[in-house]
Amino acid sequence: MDVLIWTGAALSVLGLVGLMWCIVKVARARRAGLSDDELRAAVHRVLPYNFGALGLSVIGLMMVILGIFLG
Repeated sequence: MDVLIWTGAALSVLGLVGLMWCIVKVARARRAGLSDDELRAAVHRVLPYNFGALGLSVIGLMMVILGIFLG
């Protein structure tokens, strides 16, 4: 079960890195002084990556919990 725990932890960290990338991307767009429509479009482009990173992090955490529970 150690493999399941460490794999899940790695996926969670990868998901957190993805979430941080999304935050940086949107913060840069906000600081760029874009118009409301352009800012909305920039956030809309980042949204699928945000959901994917969040999902990856959740799956990783579920793997960690499952590994601890079964181990």
